[in-house]
Amino acid sequence: MSFVIGAALGTTVFIIMFVLSLAGLLTWVERKQSAIMQDRIGANRAPILGLRLWGLFHIIADAVKMFTKEDFVPETPHRFLHAIAPVLAIFFALLSFAVIPFGNQITIAGHSIGLQVVDLNAGLLFIFAMMSVAVYGVVLAGWSSNNNYSLLGGIRASAQMISYEITIGLTLVGLLLVYQTLSLAQIVKAQGGLLWGFLPAWGIFFQPLGFLLFLTAGIAETKRIPFDLPEGESEIIGFFVEYSSMKFGMFMFADFIETVLIAALVTTFFFGGWQVPYLADSGFVFPWGSSWHLGMWMVEGMRVGAFILKVLSFCWLLMLIRWTLPRFRFDQLMHLGWKILLPLSLANTLATAAIVLWLGK
Repeated sequence: MSFVIGAALGTTVFIIMFVLSLAGLLTWVERKQSAIMQDRIGANRAPILGLRLWGLFHIIADAVKMFTKEDFVPETPHRFLHAIAPVLAIFFALLSFAVIPFGNQITIAGHSIGLQVVDLNAGLLFIFAMMSVAVYGVVLAGWSSNNNYSLLGGIRASAQMISYEITIGLTLVGLLLVYQTLSLAQIVKAQGGLLWGFLPAWGIFFQPLGFLLFLTAGIAETKRIPFDLPEGESEIIGFFVEYSSMKFGMFMFADFIETVLIAALVTTFFFGGWQVPYLADSGFVFPWGSSWHLGMWMVEGMRVGAFILKVLSFCWLLMLIRWTLPRFRFDQLMHLGWKILLPLSLANTLATAAIVLWLGK
């Protein structure tokens, strides 16, 4: 029992450190990638012992700045809610990673350890719940700040969440119809098969429209350009206008954690998760009959590496979109969510159900 508990704690620590490290790195990637796209140098200061390392030390400089700035609290009757709002935003975003598998299983001292904090048989519902509750931090921040502009940002966030989480839910209903399970671990394992004997059975090939809809609605969930209406830095300055120091930093960090979360969910649902084409537990088994035997640690290392590489690729794509598209107006945001994405997601669900029913006969 103690070994199992220790393994679970180790898995939890690994996931938290990976997510926090990647989110911190994205604060540098965002500036450096935008600089490359705009033909600028970008972050290249903050040296340590004369070393600049392409501006990587800006991550440390940002953290020091956030922790040492004055923590200003406005005159508000809701000081407790004002203080706890950034904690809620970052806590539930991190909690969502508990059901995302980043590998299959490893065997240590005769014990089989799943590379996942917890394998819930209703993992999809858990993801929905955490993503829905996370917006409470933003709404409470806007309401408790006793500022009209903050309140407007919180209202925008709640309206945006309601509009786009419906699309997220409907797109994943299509995956549920295909894979017949709510467990994320089982969804990933089901994507290890082959279509027509050679094509990986990834969700993207079953639900191409669902992938596009989920990615679009997922970007809206992160509240980043082109869906950054709750912040609106050139308009209302957002729900965090009355926050400073590390409380503001937590809201900023939560956005990057949500970016990693969307990348991990897209990887898990549509791109095979930790699956590598033709890689079985014993090694590579190719459709033309040949095979390449590999040890357990090599196989699992490649699977974990594949998951990380896919997540990094989608983080890069989300950053690319963030620095390419302009912000929507609020009426355009609502029009896209209710009159375009919602009907398409309904049509995709109905078409998937009809095909599954037809093939079942």
